[in-house]
Amino acid sequence: MAIAHPAYEQLRQVTPTASVLLADNPGKMTLDGTNTWILRGTGSAECVVVDPGPRNKAHIDKIAELAGPVALTLITHRHFDHTAGLKRHIKRTGSPVRSADPKFLRDSDRPLEDGEVIEAAGLQIRVLATPGHTKDSVSFVLDDAVLTGDTILGRGTTVIDASDGTLADYLASMDRLVEAGAGKALLPAHGPDHADAAAVAKMYIAHRQQRLDQVRAALDTLGQDAKPMKVVRHVYADVDKKLWPAARQSVKAQLDYLRS
Repeated sequence: MAIAHPAYEQLRQVTPTASVLLADNPGKMTLDGTNTWILRGTGSAECVVVDPGPRNKAHIDKIAELAGPVALTLITHRHFDHTAGLKRHIKRTGSPVRSADPKFLRDSDRPLEDGEVIEAAGLQIRVLATPGHTKDSVSFVLDDAVLTGDTILGRGTTVIDASDGTLADYLASMDRLVEAGAGKALLPAHGPDHADAAAVAKMYIAHRQQRLDQVRAALDTLGQDAKPMKVVRHVYADVDKKLWPAARQSVKAQLDYLRS
């Protein structure tokens, strides 16, 4: 029987070139946990690791055990559930690391650049800048799949990080992913994979537009100067209150977008 998501610390083949190792760090923001993607071209002994994940010794050791030689490690964005295990991962594998944020570079002085093509482990991986969730968010485009980090999740929707994410950037990134994801699988950093990345991106756009309409309606009722949490209580009344702090970040981004 084929392994199905979620399968903690089991290497699950998803496409001919992509396997996933799910970290055992489920939570409100991580869903079932963080997906560490292991990419390998046909016949390659080496692999590319995307997002080593949290500071979880068992998970990092399992990557080293199952991945084999790591030619390169790529980071989709800075959040700790993707990067906190990086130090041990480097120690275990000796892998160079590249990211858009220079903070995480190792054995390289080149941050990832939009449009560049990385050749490693028998693959060509195109870097696609997809800011919005965070300013440094990137996606990786393969011949048959797109790895979207937290920009598109396997279920639910993405929070806009109020510290540097913007809804304008996010919507522009969704448009890019509709184009880049046509005919390709969606390989997210949290939640299950999907067969059609472009279709999921279109659903995300529709959802964001629906939320914007709800926020506009809330402002008509509450007043145009209503604070984010007041809007959350109005728009997200049917959502678990434990998720309201995260919803507040997205509402703040929506208010900034509408007011600008």
